[in-house]
Amino acid sequence: MAPLNPLLPFLGGDQGNTLSTVLSMLMYMSFILFIFFGQKIQARMMLWEIAGTLKKIEFTRNEAKQQTLKTIREIGKPKDDPTPRLNSLMDQFMIQPVNLDPAGIVWKLDHLLNVRDFKFKKDVKAIAPEASDVQVNNLENLVEVSMVLNIIFKVVRHFYLLGKKTSSFYIILQLQMLLPLIMQEVEALVGAVKAFSEGHPIGDGIGALVALKLMGKGDRRKMEKDIVVAETTLDGRRILALKAEGPGANVGKPGDAIRRLIEENDGKIAMVIMVDAALKFEGENAGEVSEGIGAAIGGPGTERFKIEEEVLKFKIPVYAVIIKQSIQDAITGMKKEICDAAETAITRIKSLISEHTSEGDSVIVAGIGNTVGIGQ
Repeated sequence: MAPLNPLLPFLGGDQGNTLSTVLSMLMYMSFILFIFFGQKIQARMMLWEIAGTLKKIEFTRNEAKQQTLKTIREIGKPKDDPTPRLNSLMDQFMIQPVNLDPAGIVWKLDHLLNVRDFKFKKDVKAIAPEASDVQVNNLENLVEVSMVLNIIFKVVRHFYLLGKKTSSFYIILQLQMLLPLIMQEVEALVGAVKAFSEGHPIGDGIGALVALKLMGKGDRRKMEKDIVVAETTLDGRRILALKAEGPGANVGKPGDAIRRLIEENDGKIAMVIMVDAALKFEGENAGEVSEGIGAAIGGPGTERFKIEEEVLKFKIPVYAVIIKQSIQDAITGMKKEICDAAETAITRIKSLISEHTSEGDSVIVAGIGNTVGIGQ
């Protein structure tokens, strides 16, 4: 009878030993190949993942741009196609002032920010000539969201192509590790597009909402750029509550407003309380309220510098009340738990005022944040 395996006589062993030998050789060859080519294989797989994410970011950027164009056409009623001018706006940039000599850099940066804000708003108004001032403010923020998505897409694409071109495993690895955080921000910006196009309040506006509640029906007085202030009383104290002018998307210049209020009162301010949204840690609940010391305000730092300089000049204590939320909560429609936190924040403010001031004292309460969808 012929043997089951015709090669068996030539291999010098039974069929089981032959199979074991072949499997061992394949395993050793795979191990050797992995040693020499494993990193390249891994880099190729990461590039595939990055390429898929890059397509998602590009799709999101294009969707945001189309929504922006749609809103501009509906609200602004431009006579010409706004696409070329919108493309130009999305590529605008600002060069930071030289910082070799740090003295005076805050005022240089503040000047550049003022010029940038003035030009950007004027450009948006030119694209949407029929839009009201409130609508222009919303469109301005909507265009800025599209601009940020455009920048994110370009940066991710740059490092993807650079890693692919140079075959640098570490460039690819770093980009792949950051993708979850990048996509988290992209998804948050998608929600911001909806909020600004429809004029809905966002989580970042919680500080403005607290100030609005404190203002009550008091008369508003317009102060520095896009800031309104109202005077009221609380437990025998004189309260000067301020916020950005709504309901358009505004943050204003609260630093300038606080400086002017302090100077109008000859420095006789017992306390400054600042209310703002703050980024929460993972595991913390959105809407948690905490209090601390210092000027609670984000941004490039120019407004905080102005506040710190002025309160130092008159030795005025500065307290902060923050409402915690994630980056998604901050730039998307305001959630119920964040809205409800306004009453908790007001309770904390009342407690600070009653414990650290006396009857007849003047207190500034500044509601910081974007006031889109929140009344004047």
